[in-house]
Amino acid sequence: MAASQASLLLQKQLRDLCKNPVDGFSAGLVDEENVFEWSVSIMGPPDTLYEGGFFNAIMSFPSNYPNSPPSVRFTSEIWHPNVYSDGKVCISILHPPGDDPNGYERASERWSPVHTVESIVLSIISMLSSPNDESPANVDAAKQWRDQRDEFRKKVSRCVRKSQEML
Repeated sequence: MAASQASLLLQKQLRDLCKNPVDGFSAGLVDEENVFEWSVSIMGPPDTLYEGGFFNAIMSFPSNYPNSPPSVRFTSEIWHPNVYSDGKVCISILHPPGDDPNGYERASERWSPVHTVESIVLSIISMLSSPNDESPANVDAAKQWRDQRDEFRKKVSRCVRKSQEML
């Protein structure tokens, strides 16, 4: 039952995005037969180090969506404090609902069923604009962001160039 409700909701969100595209990203299904796995292309936000880049990601939804969050993993190379080395995105709204067992996030900052594909991707775009180095997924990127900004810029520039070459 939950999977069919999730499927209907995801189909609706896909239709809405097709009818009303949002600046900064595009989204579609990886496989037309599986509404639980989406391919997302995110354009590097203007006036950021990621500007000009085209970063691809896979968004995987659980069968009990929207009660639980999807996972998002960049398939394009990206250097960012809030992205694990395997590409998995680490932002509060993708963490399970409820209180943070580590006490770092308020429950209101974590996943809520009101989030949509659009709100998730807009949060990722915001993350690209404003890295959070207080709670990094990639400690090396966070240290470089804090202490060696020029080296961080160079590494991000390489990722942006590489993403452009993949077009």
